[in-house]
Amino acid sequence: MDNTVGSLTQLQKSVILGSILGNGHIRIMPGRKNAFLEINHSIKAKEYVDWKFSILKDICKSAPKARKNGKDKTAYRFFTQQHKKITELIKKFYKNGKKVISSDLKLDPVILAVWFMDDGSKSRKSDVYLNTQQFSYLDQKRLLHLLRQMGLKARLNRDKSYYRIRFLKESIPGLNRIIDEYIIPSMRYKLSYDPVETHPPRRMEPSKCGGLRRQLPTPLKNGRKKI
Repeated sequence: MDNTVGSLTQLQKSVILGSILGNGHIRIMPGRKNAFLEINHSIKAKEYVDWKFSILKDICKSAPKARKNGKDKTAYRFFTQQHKKITELIKKFYKNGKKVISSDLKLDPVILAVWFMDDGSKSRKSDVYLNTQQFSYLDQKRLLHLLRQMGLKARLNRDKSYYRIRFLKESIPGLNRIIDEYIIPSMRYKLSYDPVETHPPRRMEPSKCGGLRRQLPTPLKNGRKKI
């Protein structure tokens, strides 16, 4: 018997989609009807995993747990329950066991922020990337198109035998404006600001983000969350 749960909120959908674009993985256990999502990061990203869990906890059975992964590595992870909506996503975002980009994917600020917190990086102020090497060249082209729909220009940058997305310098301020208010404190090191700026980019009004901002839990300095 499947242990399924109810419907997803828009915020939960966006966090799940951002995680699928990043490090999240969907699976179906043999003999089961519905799929579940695994969120698995390094223990160094504990605050981030806890933040994701605070949003998805009503579709989870247990809180995140640390797990040794090799001699000197520790993972921190949790699993959602099986869910019919997640089953719909595995059909759209996986083909022959590999991640693909669904033809009906639309980005929003939360999806982009979670994707960036998962897979974003910078090497210099003007070199900001999304590490999309897990996707095919064609799917990465689709992702570039979706970013352009948000007003962000980027191109594919060769990384050894793979490609990843590199934002054009002119689009970095726009990227910051879109995702800034959704980036939790422990992930803000990934953002790239011009040193002459005395304030971070203007934060988007909740009305422009479909009200998602009002649903977000805010990490506090002591590691607890305000819901």
